[in-house]
Amino acid sequence: MAEAHQAVAFQFTVTPEGIDLQLSHQALTEIYLSGLRSWKKKLIRLKNGVITGVYPASPSSWLFVVIAILATMYMRSDPSMGLIAKIQEHLPVSQSLSAQCQTVVSAVLFSTLLWFSLIFTMRMCLKQLLSYHHWMFEQRGKMSNTTKVWVALVRIFSGRQPLLYSYQGSLPNQPVPAVKDTVKRYLESVRPLMTPDEFERMTSLATQFESSLGNRLQWYLKLKALWASNYVSDWWEEYIYLRGRSPIMVNSNYYGMDFLYVTPTPIQAARAGNTLHAFLMYRRKLNREELKPVSTVIPLCAAQCERMFNTTRTPGEETDTVQHWQDSDYVAVYHRGRYFRLRMYSSSRPLSPREIESQLQRILDDPSPPSLGEEKLGALTAGDRIPWAKARKEYFSLGVNKRSLDCIEKAAFFVTLDDDEQGMMGEDPAASLDRYAKSLLHGKCYDRWFDKSFSVVIYKNGKIGLNAEHSWADAPVVAHLWEYVLATDSFQLGYNEEGHCKGEVDASLPRPQRLSWDITPECQEQISQSLAVAQALADDVDFHVFSFRDFGKGRIKKCRISPDAYIQLALQLAYYRDRGMFCLTYEASMTRLFREGRTETVRSCSNESCGAWDLTRRLLRQASEKHQNLYKHAMTGAGIDRHLFCLYVVSKYLGVDSPFLKEVLSEPWHLSTSQTPVQQVELFDMVNHPEYISCGGGFGPVADDGYGVSYIIMGENMMNFHISCKHSCPQTSSHKYGGQIRQALLDMLQLLCPDQREPSRTDQSQTKKDL
Repeated sequence: MAEAHQAVAFQFTVTPEGIDLQLSHQALTEIYLSGLRSWKKKLIRLKNGVITGVYPASPSSWLFVVIAILATMYMRSDPSMGLIAKIQEHLPVSQSLSAQCQTVVSAVLFSTLLWFSLIFTMRMCLKQLLSYHHWMFEQRGKMSNTTKVWVALVRIFSGRQPLLYSYQGSLPNQPVPAVKDTVKRYLESVRPLMTPDEFERMTSLATQFESSLGNRLQWYLKLKALWASNYVSDWWEEYIYLRGRSPIMVNSNYYGMDFLYVTPTPIQAARAGNTLHAFLMYRRKLNREELKPVSTVIPLCAAQCERMFNTTRTPGEETDTVQHWQDSDYVAVYHRGRYFRLRMYSSSRPLSPREIESQLQRILDDPSPPSLGEEKLGALTAGDRIPWAKARKEYFSLGVNKRSLDCIEKAAFFVTLDDDEQGMMGEDPAASLDRYAKSLLHGKCYDRWFDKSFSVVIYKNGKIGLNAEHSWADAPVVAHLWEYVLATDSFQLGYNEEGHCKGEVDASLPRPQRLSWDITPECQEQISQSLAVAQALADDVDFHVFSFRDFGKGRIKKCRISPDAYIQLALQLAYYRDRGMFCLTYEASMTRLFREGRTETVRSCSNESCGAWDLTRRLLRQASEKHQNLYKHAMTGAGIDRHLFCLYVVSKYLGVDSPFLKEVLSEPWHLSTSQTPVQQVELFDMVNHPEYISCGGGFGPVADDGYGVSYIIMGENMMNFHISCKHSCPQTSSHKYGGQIRQALLDMLQLLCPDQREPSRTDQSQTKKDL
């Protein structure tokens, strides 16, 4: 087989004269360079580990402490108060050293111990400082003296030039809220959604839980919080994501879109060349920890970044697992039903964008058909998890199938060269955006590898997109990567006049390696069954994507209201107008202020938001302030749902039933919402180049009779919305709900800021023309 011959570095035959050994110098050179690259990475990791391990001090500060101690001893002073003499008495090599050498060695040992003690003290101080969150609850522009002192101390103890993971050891653990506080907030959140009788019944269940079982379960959670880095995250990953047995396509995975108005090049291979090279640049920065830690006022946890590349989700019959490898020098590529292994390095250097383009063009020009059963193999990752786990064990655990599957799973990431054309185009740009979203969310149900940490999709017309698996990280982490790739592709790498990548091509590069498969009829039958399940799920998704350009966060801020609260209230009003009722609403909030934090739920449907639809300015402002308060509590570890979820997990471990927890955890989220934050504003010039605007991303509906809404606030004058629901539910329609959102945004602005001039049709037309 061709791939076997390419892997052989030497050949030998046994002859009457002895062993005839023939070495391949090119293969041995590649092995040497690959090993050299691997050792360089190990040394970089070791160096960064030392720097991060002593942060907020620096390794050079050790020398400063040693010199200071020796200098004071030279001046006939003993800063150790006798400890250096004690160390000298117990030196194991004291007899072989002179008295002066013994003193110096003892002083160095004391200095080292003192240095470690100072580092520990600084870290503990910084950890306590980062546990202070009162600054979030102060009015904008009015900072208390306590917060001012806190800001100064944080700057003193934060150190200089931090690496990506420098703050990990100083981040506080996520606190466990009191049971009574969580129960109180829960009852407050469901009060507007229940009848008096229902609320009285729920209050009774909650009171009974709080006074009996709740305290017992809480004790176990506090014990876990003392022992584990985060009392929520591991259970959240396992029970919410990895133990789910339904398809992860649509139900869990999410997507990110390309620029809305610009396609830098229409050449598919060229766009792929720059894009893949930008991913390698980001991975290089990630491995070297050269990325700046993401921060608000204080740094956020970066633990989720560790599994960004070289990661896959492996199916199991009871639970899946997330597997991560330290390094991978290739990507897996899918095109027209065939799988390829594309090496991204040559002689220990990364391929240039032009070389990647050339290699991908070889794949595009390859006329070979897919082997039997290969074309729709990816459907196994799109269907139910148990059949995929059984098929993987039965058909992919030995031989050529195992080698090819390992190649895909261990790849840096997955790439699809799609034959379709997508983006905002044609006579009906609105409908084309809807098709674009559905393509990124599920494609043909077999042309993505949904288990990979993320799959990059390159369309025939040069448009790109991304589909990400959810268990290993949350959307803001992937969004940070995606922002870097889009900006690097267009503003740093660029294209020549013909639309090709810049640079030269090494003609000696080996061709991409075609993966081989031996798909049995029984395996083909399982592929067909998984595809049928996935196709039914994909066909049921009703998606609508639209840009709101009448105004943006600039005008909302002039009304002295939070843009996120404004949008959340608009979503509530739109749902009420659409369905004639309010519903339990999920808004994702991050808890990365804490070590290994992930998300918390903001229950944005509140008494205040439900009472605001008399559409009075005062009630809207009260609802906005309530929402902001809920969001801040969620961010600072005082949310409701993760605490209740963990209490429920403990109750299952103990084998006890709680009617209260069971009912709480079974409540459906009819409106699931999330904002995609723009984290690296400095990478984009939205004033001079507003056409370079990402459309954001989206996800599928959480409930069969509900909506999934993702939105991104771009610059001062634009907001993009991604709305999903299911065709099978006659009460929901993504387009109808989208229209209600648009009208709610306009109505609220007119109420809050009636003196602000509405943009005229001429203004809007000119804006669209400029874009």
